[in-house]
Amino acid sequence: MVSIDVRNAYVDFPIFDAKTRSMKKRVLGKVGGKIGSDSKVPIIEALQDVNLQLSDGDRLALVGHNGAGKSTLLRLLSGIYEPTRGSAKVTGKVAPVFDLGVGMDPETSGFENIIVRGLFLGKSRKEMEKRIDDIAEFTELGDYLAMPLRTYSTGMRVRLALGVVTSIDPEILILDEGLGAVDASFMNKARDRLKDLVKRSGILVFASHSDELLLELCDQAMWMDEGRVRQHGRLREVLTGYKGRDPFQNVSREVLERLGQANPDDLAKPSDGTANGQATDTSAATAPANGG
Repeated sequence: MVSIDVRNAYVDFPIFDAKTRSMKKRVLGKVGGKIGSDSKVPIIEALQDVNLQLSDGDRLALVGHNGAGKSTLLRLLSGIYEPTRGSAKVTGKVAPVFDLGVGMDPETSGFENIIVRGLFLGKSRKEMEKRIDDIAEFTELGDYLAMPLRTYSTGMRVRLALGVVTSIDPEILILDEGLGAVDASFMNKARDRLKDLVKRSGILVFASHSDELLLELCDQAMWMDEGRVRQHGRLREVLTGYKGRDPFQNVSREVLERLGQANPDDLAKPSDGTANGQATDTSAATAPANGG
């Protein structure tokens, strides 16, 4: 059975050559958190006292401003980082998708990059060869698949990467949004593949700034702020606290209906206790068992 169990986890990064303020800012921008001042060596406190328990079927959205610690948490769950203090136990095969372009070679063809990207995600060459026709049909790139990746536009690269990512069968899917360059018509097509991918995964952890995608793919959310968990709970309540407005206010009726809701008009009304968009303190919003 797949599971994620993070308890009182901290991730610190000592900066041994931070001679200038600009150096500190550059590092901070990449890992999030804040700079500690109690040591002679500057410490980036990227994650602080994070608790999170997820099991099969959970779909968690990570929200927060850039530098809040979302990417650091994703890398902790993927085994790239280890906690400085506390613990992080992940049971199940993890498919980390942080950057849709990672693992792709600009000098080789689209076909070759399908294989390379698949290997990067833990699949065998034989498994990826079986998926090539399906991926090619989905991307609609045609003859471009025989050309070097450096000839592709950004949108074409995202199409190719999306085709590969949505062809896998992950037990735990760790997804950091990188879909902004895809045109609207193709995104509508890709949405169905993403939803199917999520259905095939045991656990989803998805960091995104898109309310629409989060509403379609997730059922709970965690709001990160300066490396700490600000709020954790039901998706709608957390998004309301984070953005100061109900997330359904700017979502079209078409999207609400696509979400499979019986009465979209009811969803346009703020839920009890969140009408003013007030964030809930971690200690009050979340019991320890829910990862607050």
